[in-house]
Amino acid sequence: MTTRVVVLGAGYAGAGAVSKLEDELGSDAELVWVSETDYHLVLHEAHRIIRDPGVREKVTIPVEDIKSRSTEFVHDSVVDIDTDERVVELDESDAIDYDYLVVGIGSETATYGIDGMGEHPLTLKSLDDALEIHEQVREAAREATREDRAQIVVGGAGLSGIQSAGEIAEFRDRHNAPIDVTLVEALPEIFPPGDSEIQGALRHRLENAGVDILTDDPITAATEDSLEFDERDSIDYDVFLWTGGVTGPSELGEVDLDAEHNRLQAESTLQTEDERVFAIGDCSMVSQGDDEVAPPTAQAAWQAADVAAENVVRASQGRPLQTWTYEDQGTLVSIGETAIAHEVEMNGISAPVRTFNSLPAKVLKKGAAARWIAKITDWKRAMKAWDAL
Repeated sequence: MTTRVVVLGAGYAGAGAVSKLEDELGSDAELVWVSETDYHLVLHEAHRIIRDPGVREKVTIPVEDIKSRSTEFVHDSVVDIDTDERVVELDESDAIDYDYLVVGIGSETATYGIDGMGEHPLTLKSLDDALEIHEQVREAAREATREDRAQIVVGGAGLSGIQSAGEIAEFRDRHNAPIDVTLVEALPEIFPPGDSEIQGALRHRLENAGVDILTDDPITAATEDSLEFDERDSIDYDVFLWTGGVTGPSELGEVDLDAEHNRLQAESTLQTEDERVFAIGDCSMVSQGDDEVAPPTAQAAWQAADVAAENVVRASQGRPLQTWTYEDQGTLVSIGETAIAHEVEMNGISAPVRTFNSLPAKVLKKGAAARWIAKITDWKRAMKAWDAL
């Protein structure tokens, strides 16, 4: 009897799981890949499009260039998952039955209940988002003058916010545009997951790039042209990009599985409470013991995808499942044309310096993206993308 495995999503989790499953599944299995986009976006490099939309061809990969000919691809949006009937309901296509399901449909940007945050800001979760940010920044720069400069505000100073602010500053410098760039963070310091060493290095690099940094005061409301804060005076903006945190996709809100903020709860085997449903990537909260969960990062999704694929095969064969523990291999952050590296490991070997920048960090940052592209396609495509990374 043929076993049907269905993978949802074309992000890091979905694309990684499909690539691994194609290697591991036997000839008696059927693999179906479902995604609302017919391409994979190298999301942690999507900020490059803010400066130059021409790089989109290098950081988007058609699914046809990832999957094998035997894998069926369905270009559609997930509406619901019926775990009792083992059916995935789609927006326009017929429902799809499954024997095993891998859910990797990413996340949405959290608004934290802030008034107006769901209506007014731009977000960066897709190719269209990145292109829209570029267009709005370019338009604001075109309408601004030296006496009345465009105000571009990035809310949330995590990885995405920092890299986006750096790209906007690079756009300003390359086009000599009358733009002021401000990065806003509610917590006392930027890059909250990091320690003081990388926080200081990132702050120094951002300030050298001409990015104003406002910390330790949360946004309490957003209107169509201004932001209000808990303590400081409100500030006006021409373009506002919000990158603060993640929540699960709305389509998982009604699924009959344990979830928190629409993110499916999963054990360290990547298995949800339903033994035939596995959850990976930003849409999941994977237990790491001691009430800890894996971080919603590209690095975690890459790692989890391989283990989930292996465990789907093991489950279908009645074998014990592997457990997964997230391995932090360091932090790589780009700020325009430069980068910061912190506590980086390569093949289990730590870099001799904890935090460094300039060309070595930039090469490592490019290398990480290139390795991922090569993993799901080949090194020829990865090298073609090198200049854009």
